[in-house]
Amino acid sequence: MRLRQKVLFLAITPLILALCAIALAVWHQSELLAQQQRSTIQQAYLSSKEAELKHYVTLAQHSIAHLYDAGRDDQAAREEAKRILSSLSYGDDGYFFVYDMQGNSLMHPRQPELVGRNLYDLRDEQGQPTIQKLLQRAREGGGLQRYMWVKPSTHKPVAKLGYVVPLPRWGWMLGTGIYLDDVDQALAKVDVQQSGNIHNTMLWIALIAIAAAVVVASSGVALNISELRVADAKLKVLAQRVVESQEEERARLSRDLHDGISQWLVSIKLQIEAGMIRLSSGQPGQSDAAQAVFEHAADQLSNVMGEVRRISHNLRPAILDDLGLAAALKHLGQEYTHSSGTPVQFEASGATDGLSDVANTVLFRLAQEALTNIGRHAAAQHIGITLRGDAEGVNLCIRDDGKGFDAEGIALHPQRGIGLRNMMERMDAIGGRFAIESGAGGTVLTAFAANDS
Repeated sequence: MRLRQKVLFLAITPLILALCAIALAVWHQSELLAQQQRSTIQQAYLSSKEAELKHYVTLAQHSIAHLYDAGRDDQAAREEAKRILSSLSYGDDGYFFVYDMQGNSLMHPRQPELVGRNLYDLRDEQGQPTIQKLLQRAREGGGLQRYMWVKPSTHKPVAKLGYVVPLPRWGWMLGTGIYLDDVDQALAKVDVQQSGNIHNTMLWIALIAIAAAVVVASSGVALNISELRVADAKLKVLAQRVVESQEEERARLSRDLHDGISQWLVSIKLQIEAGMIRLSSGQPGQSDAAQAVFEHAADQLSNVMGEVRRISHNLRPAILDDLGLAAALKHLGQEYTHSSGTPVQFEASGATDGLSDVANTVLFRLAQEALTNIGRHAAAQHIGITLRGDAEGVNLCIRDDGKGFDAEGIALHPQRGIGLRNMMERMDAIGGRFAIESGAGGTVLTAFAANDS
């Protein structure tokens, strides 16, 4: 996987993971909210039904109050009461029933086949004694009771919520109830709606995640394309700069050799030939003249040797190989001070001789480039070079109090910052670290090279 692909992957992966975590949290909270909402709706619905059942039973009691409260206990009054109660209904499955306290069915308008039968021992599908629980609730003064009963409209046993009250003087239990399958159906609709809402929420989160990933990927691709264009432009400029530098260096060497060394060598050759002619002439006094010519030729030869050393030092300073990086940087600072007039303060500490020859050369060339840039652009009054070594490697720091520059802007400019690019590429080539900070107060360049293992 390439570096750009890794960066893109590292940019998208946390986003996808964060959105997945958000989706999981939203789903969990939605499920919890759905359960709480279902429980709340169920309680509210059942509370309303319980209040409704109490009102129904109260209405039934009022409908036979003229018989029961009058103190009548004859058979005619009871039959009239059963007739009135059987005529009261609310819907296909809403009716009243009457049992005596021994479990005999006295009135059941929807299931007349049960009338006259003793259902005290009747049990539902789960083995629960249905009539016994209702009678127990009536003996306690009345109240609500859940049980299973056959629904008249479907002829299937379903859960039912009953409400019963006792009629002590007649020894009756009066009650009614509602079948809870309607409640379950209503709650099932609520569950379906909530599931749909949760599904839609998850779908929106997924769409947002996809859109965000596409945006990040598109931005990454666009950024890569932009960076590639800038890098290509810099590479072209750098390649042109390399070619130009090579040609400039060749031209400079050619001028130095032709205009300096070559002329001196020709002059020395002519002087030696002249001295040899004077020696061979045998004339008096020519020996002293020949000696003077040879002495002058020797002086010029010394100048030639100095010029050769200067050219060699520019190509690769011998002091770097002979005395090490610290001495070479100190000498470089002294030369810069002599040529520009700007004082360079050099400081070295620790062991700085653990680097490879390549790393030494890179740090030296980096210092050369930095001083060249300072002389061209910074207008600095003071320059400091610090070289510190430790067990891991060598740190080079170059400071100046010049006017500074926009390091990030120049690094992105395709036509500028070639020197900085050269420095970074040199350090990357040896696995080192490079950083530069610049502002109105000056510029600080730091570089680190690891010791040769």
